[in-house]
Amino acid sequence: MKLTLDQGKSLVRFARKSIESYFEDSHPTIPDDIRDLTEERGVFVTLERYPNHDLRGCIGYPEPVMPLIEAIESSARSAAFKDPRFQPVARNELSSLIVEVSVLTKPTLIEVNDPKEYLQEIKVGRDGLVVENGPFRGLLLPQVPVEWKWNAEKFLSQTCVKAGLPQNSWQDQETKIYKFTAQIFSESEPDGVIVEKKIGD
Repeated sequence: MKLTLDQGKSLVRFARKSIESYFEDSHPTIPDDIRDLTEERGVFVTLERYPNHDLRGCIGYPEPVMPLIEAIESSARSAAFKDPRFQPVARNELSSLIVEVSVLTKPTLIEVNDPKEYLQEIKVGRDGLVVENGPFRGLLLPQVPVEWKWNAEKFLSQTCVKAGLPQNSWQDQETKIYKFTAQIFSESEPDGVIVEKKIGD
């Protein structure tokens, strides 16, 4: 289900309220226009420092395992307080953080006869990737290779690294590659205007 811009704006505001209300030991009120979004969806919430857009936290659910609203509240709080790469967000930091919400389609397995075919199956700016090999699994969102100016091969390699695998593991016949797309809604500045980010052509 494609979301409207107004719904996307409400989701981002709800993500921010989910973080703010954590400090009050409460839960945010769900806006009326997104109350009915009960479909299970994968989602990631990303926090960036303004104005340099340095990453401050990013956590989510690759698979649709819970209703969208619940997934956003959980992801927002985890990105702010449980990302192992960072210290928990302090209350006074909120005024300098940009909140971004990525709502995902269900990842689908890319089936190829030769791993080199992945390079034709993946479109940078449209696809996000999941790499899986045994217990190792890693995900990169569609906006990541665009921001870093990676081609498809570099994108594959870096998703392998995210999974804790060697860079060339995407060429291993045992490695599974999944792709997905995302609608991305983001504040243009902390608690400011919210836009839908278009990262592809």
